[in-house]
Amino acid sequence: MRETCVPSGIGPNETGFGYTLSVIGGKYKMIILYWLAENGVMRFNELKRSIGNISFKSLSVMLKELEADGLVVRDEFPQIPPKVEYSLSERGRSLIPVLHMMCEWGEKNRLPAVR
Repeated sequence: MRETCVPSGIGPNETGFGYTLSVIGGKYKMIILYWLAENGVMRFNELKRSIGNISFKSLSVMLKELEADGLVVRDEFPQIPPKVEYSLSERGRSLIPVLHMMCEWGEKNRLPAVR
């Protein structure tokens, strides 16, 4: 029997596959990672405008989770008004090839829209 990334009988977070999904799962996390990869450094409102239909609270929560997982770096500058910038950490940048592969797969395998 072949060893798989998602074996039966153990919790999903106990595998590499499950851990990856737990880190990038969520409605906006991959979109946030995408915009930070494209732009390098962004402020909160720039991210919010780029994403579009995300609420202030959702973006704040997602950024805090991404920061806690070590994927995003938050730089706060002591000035008035406060200035905060977000960028990808080295760990976050290492996920970008995975996101590109997901995009390519989606482009190749997208089913035609049903009307």
